[in-house]
Amino acid sequence: MNNTYAIDFFTVTTAKFKLLYVFVVLWHERRKVIHFNVTMNPTAQWTAQQITEACPWGAEPKYLLRDRDGIYGKIFQKRIRNMGIEEVKTAPHSPWQNPYCERFIGSIRRDCLNHLIVFNEKHLKNILSDYFKYYHHDRTHLGLSKDTPFERQVQPKPKNGLLVALPRFGGLHHRYEWKEAA
Repeated sequence: MNNTYAIDFFTVTTAKFKLLYVFVVLWHERRKVIHFNVTMNPTAQWTAQQITEACPWGAEPKYLLRDRDGIYGKIFQKRIRNMGIEEVKTAPHSPWQNPYCERFIGSIRRDCLNHLIVFNEKHLKNILSDYFKYYHHDRTHLGLSKDTPFERQVQPKPKNGLLVALPRFGGLHHRYEWKEAA
């Protein structure tokens, strides 16, 4: 059972200055994105539906860490209670109490969104889907002892090896692997 999930929203402005809201669900232990979605109009009902999609029957976390944003209204709180999840709310104006989500959102901005122009909701979903593939399989994390959320084996250096850069996320980032020298 996944013990603790953290959730949060962040905003992204499109090329036409429309505001998009991104909702993320992060598994604490492995820093894995369990679920995300994008909308122009978040509501408590929409957010409750996202939790239902993120936590199918039998896969609910014990705890859900969140801030005190008004979007988590009665509908959302009732859904969480009915799923048997215990809410852990941060103190008002205390983002450091949800450090994994805050750090993760900062990484999304620094590694991805600060380098791209978003056109619309569908475009942002595609960008984030591609970034999360990189984040899960290629990007190492100090908090995971330099492992990735989807564990991968450490590759030993061959005797006559060359370090090869493999482009990821459209060449914005790379994964490095040892290859046998010819």
